Amino acid sequence: MRTAITILLIAAAFVGGYALSHWRSAAAVPAGRKVLYWVDPMHPAYKSDKPGIAPDCGMKLEPVYADGGQPAAAERRIVSYRDPLVPGYTSDKPGINPETGNELVPVYAGDTTGMAPGTVQINADKQQLIGVQFGQVQVTPGNASLRANGKVTADETRITHVHTRVDGWVDQVFADFTGKFVQKGQRLLTLYSPEMYATQEEYLLSLKGRDVMKSSTLPAALQQSDSLIEATKKRLQLWDFTDPQIRQLERTQQPIRNFDLDSPATGFVTVRNVFPKQRITADMDLYTIVDLSHLWIVADVFESDAPNIRLGQQAIITVPYYPGRTYTGRVNNVLPQVDPTTRTIKVRLDVANPGLLLKPDMFVDVNFKIASANRLTVPAEAVLDAGTRKTVFVDHSGGVLEPRQVETGERMGDRVEIRSGLRAGERIVTSGNFLIDSESQMRAASQGGGK
Repeated sequence: MRTAITILLIAAAFVGGYALSHWRSAAAVPAGRKVLYWVDPMHPAYKSDKPGIAPDCGMKLEPVYADGGQPAAAERRIVSYRDPLVPGYTSDKPGINPETGNELVPVYAGDTTGMAPGTVQINADKQQLIGVQFGQVQVTPGNASLRANGKVTADETRITHVHTRVDGWVDQVFADFTGKFVQKGQRLLTLYSPEMYATQEEYLLSLKGRDVMKSSTLPAALQQSDSLIEATKKRLQLWDFTDPQIRQLERTQQPIRNFDLDSPATGFVTVRNVFPKQRITADMDLYTIVDLSHLWIVADVFESDAPNIRLGQQAIITVPYYPGRTYTGRVNNVLPQVDPTTRTIKVRLDVANPGLLLKPDMFVDVNFKIASANRLTVPAEAVLDAGTRKTVFVDHSGGVLEPRQVETGERMGDRVEIRSGLRAGERIVTSGNFLIDSESQMRAASQGGGK
């Protein structure tokens, strides 16, 4: 008797468990709907004739309904409103599309009606698994920047070539190495010139002759003596014989054998072609002195960006070797020719060089400040660029992600201009879109179309 009761209890538990399992399965499927099969949301190719867990990834299988997968009317939740005649136009509240006058219709959670082919629905668990992140379509202020590579070069207006106006022999050299810094008026060398020496003697004789002519009764003779003195003095001055040297000559009554050649500018000696005891001529380039307190930056700007550059435009210069330090330059010339190899134009900027940290031939980064109208932009990673088409996935809530074909413009930092295909405020996918695109293309193919 006791054994019979035990068997009866076990049978009752089995029947109760089966009924409870059947009730739960029926409760998981809304009444009146026919389930065709269950699929793995991560791998739609896996199908099962009963609910359960996917053996490969452990995710819960999702039902595929005969009516296309839409929720029952009682379960439908409005997530947005759309223009039935303008794909892509959505709003968060009912009303009229001001551009077309069409009445907006509701978009329910999971509803893909009226959306582009390839629209997919991915639940929150799957989104988290594949690392989906979202961003927003924004109106970006018009202040943008244009980046170009630049090279430091000397300001040609601050390059000085040193010559002497007479032939002669170098006696001493004081600026005796390339790279030496010299001040304006600093002595570079001393020079002996036979021609200069002879002219000094001629000047002294003219002075003595004037003293003799003062006692003459002939006014014309004294006048000619004064003219000769002035002519000789003028010749010395044209040869860069200074007034202090002329006064010294008059005071000592002795010709100056070696006279100084002083630096005409402040800067660095970049070329030196003079040595002691060397004979030099007036046409020789003895020194080249470069003032590096102001420099030129020559930037390579692509010809397509040339319309954005104008004279006087400001740019920020940064140097990789000096982190955190910036220089401000202004465009002072745009060269008229295009480099046929790189398809760039040369843009020249004037920049101050405090501390002389910038050196000729250094490479720098140049960022031109460009004023433009406000633009619609998205994060750069949101755009899938396939060459012939560019796609952005728009989130319609409820896991519905619609592929939109967009036309892009300029890149501005980490964002890209959108010229058509999106509206400000729309929520878009910024990460995980490659996997979403794969599923979207399979969905589009199964719908009988292509992307």
